[in-house]
Amino acid sequence: MASEAPTASGCDGHWATPPPPDLAGNPLLSQLLIQAQRLLVSIDFAHAELSVVLCDDPHIQALNRDHRQIDRPTDVLSFAMQEGEGQLDDDPVLGDLVISIDTARRQAAELGHSLDHELRVLLVHGLLHLLGYDHETSSTDAEEMRTAEQKLLARLGDAESGLIDRVQTPSGVTGLPTA
Repeated sequence: MASEAPTASGCDGHWATPPPPDLAGNPLLSQLLIQAQRLLVSIDFAHAELSVVLCDDPHIQALNRDHRQIDRPTDVLSFAMQEGEGQLDDDPVLGDLVISIDTARRQAAELGHSLDHELRVLLVHGLLHLLGYDHETSSTDAEEMRTAEQKLLARLGDAESGLIDRVQTPSGVTGLPTA
């Protein structure tokens, strides 16, 4: 059975797979949920609901294959409950963020920063996708999302760059990092 984390108002989360032994009992997920709630409040979505799921690479690879036809692990997947432009309706469920702890650890090690920072970056990136941002459609959209990432990371006290800066291509359209 996956372990549950205390719920931050408007946010819930759990491990979809057993946490790695070194993270069992670690408040990592609870801290991430608190940061998610801070973000929602900061963008006037305090009433919105968000689910954050942490998992391993095999779990996220299966989701990536089944939902995006990409058969490899990725760092974060966003499953929006509301599609299209506009405000939240009376049932403000944003959706689910699924984050691979394996990929997050690998990326943090490769980039020389903490796992906590990497999880913040992935939380912000995934949340922006739930809010309708898409960096893969045009260079203008990628720049808009990059700017939004920077603003939200700053609201969490994080001055480092976001995911868009890492995966920017010469054309300005971003692709997914290869995991």
